[in-house]
Amino acid sequence: MKITLNVNSHQHTVEMTPETPLLYALRNDLQFNGPKFGCGLAQCGACTVHVDGQPVRACVTPASAVAGQKITTIEGLGTAMDPHPVQAAFIAEQAGQCGYCLSGMVMSATSLLASNKNPSDAQIRTALNGNLCRCGSHVRILRAVKRAAATMRGETV
Repeated sequence: MKITLNVNSHQHTVEMTPETPLLYALRNDLQFNGPKFGCGLAQCGACTVHVDGQPVRACVTPASAVAGQKITTIEGLGTAMDPHPVQAAFIAEQAGQCGYCLSGMVMSATSLLASNKNPSDAQIRTALNGNLCRCGSHVRILRAVKRAAATMRGETV
């Protein structure tokens, strides 16, 4: 079956079964390697992407279920020359160690900051609760989200 996906503001048509996970379409067919396969059970958050602005676990979401919706991967947030404020904050705070969880963390943080410009530490922790980091970079990740929030509010960091 042909499925058309709107990924990072571009239409892509791929041939797959309706139950094929979105993650497989993104990584294998469309070469978007930011979302990672972590657990395959929607428990680690490494595969997080936005669907119509909301964080979604791509490993358990059938690609056919999001056809026609706006899908954003970390590659669609910003570029190396012009990173999204959340990406820039994660870089500035050196929030990633191995980097495996980073895409999901950034996508979840971006979604939080789109709806809450000044989250508390508890709100940040709640928003990132479904994203696992085995390296123990949690304190730097928290600082990065706070830095991004300040930047997005126009404050000097």
